[in-house]
Amino acid sequence: MRQETQIRVPSLVRIKPGALQRLGIYLKREAFTDVLVLASPLPAPVSSAAREAMIGEGIRPQWLEVDGNRFEDVVAIFEKLPKKVSAVVGIGGGKALDSAKYLAFLARLPFLAVPTSLSNDGFCSPQASLTLSGRRKSLPAALPMGVIIDVTVVMGAPKMLWLSGVGDLTSKLTAVVDWKLAFHNAGETVNDLAALLSDATVYQFLGAPGYDAAGTALLGTALMLNGIAMEICGSSRPASGSEHLISHALDASSARPRLHGLQVGVATYVASRLQGRQSATIADLFAKTGFWDAVRNDPFSKKEWLEAVRLAPTIKENYFTVLSLRDCLPEVRQILEEDRNLAGCFTE
Repeated sequence: MRQETQIRVPSLVRIKPGALQRLGIYLKREAFTDVLVLASPLPAPVSSAAREAMIGEGIRPQWLEVDGNRFEDVVAIFEKLPKKVSAVVGIGGGKALDSAKYLAFLARLPFLAVPTSLSNDGFCSPQASLTLSGRRKSLPAALPMGVIIDVTVVMGAPKMLWLSGVGDLTSKLTAVVDWKLAFHNAGETVNDLAALLSDATVYQFLGAPGYDAAGTALLGTALMLNGIAMEICGSSRPASGSEHLISHALDASSARPRLHGLQVGVATYVASRLQGRQSATIADLFAKTGFWDAVRNDPFSKKEWLEAVRLAPTIKENYFTVLSLRDCLPEVRQILEEDRNLAGCFTE
């Protein structure tokens, strides 16, 4: 008999304008009184709103500002964690959220994620990206029990971060195709529910991909559900494939790595061409949202990208993707040089 695996998903989800002002109410309803807050350096109005929201409801926050995501720093905080703390709240960008997520995992405490931008799906993923001895590590962590996204606050962040989130979300299309290629060519098991959920999040956003309150709420919901898809199957497969391998290779080899979602988004389009699937859908979404324009304003290096594509299959051992089927480098070179959608996105 197959053993059932228990998964934990967020039970508190608020994705709407003004959610930050109600943070204290949400914590109070869960009977969290003493909380440790790990926050990015935030704009004064955002920081004040969060503090006042908690204090106004009788919550006692211990506030720590973090501007990094070092494993060693998280362990040091864990060692001094007061016993009275009943929950960990992460507010801000990826480094603060990853630090808070891993701290909560170590302390076996509930974690609430309050992202102030939507640049990727990391705020609700079952992993924490930390640096250990200067090297980036993806460490296991628990999903947040609460996700609070203030749409107004998120839209106050630079639009480039929103576009990065669009790029990261769209990558689920190529990731799922790569996962199915791994099934047919390497016998890797595919969790159908996780694959279906990951695909569905993209198509939900495609229905109204506007840079407005409605579109931003859809983007936040979709990115959150991607994290749940990873939790369902116990791996990053429904959210990460060949496009992420190319981005990781760029992180390691580029003289100037860019935002994760911008790299991943362009790599998603390239991977879709290699897969022969959904290229037109991806190109149309990027045109509607302004993603292509953002990339053309600061083009990538064609030389660096070709090197990243060469390195990408070596990034993860035994990780089958379209890049494993054949030598894709000649095809990618031709795509970068001739594809009209990529015109202006690369320099020599």
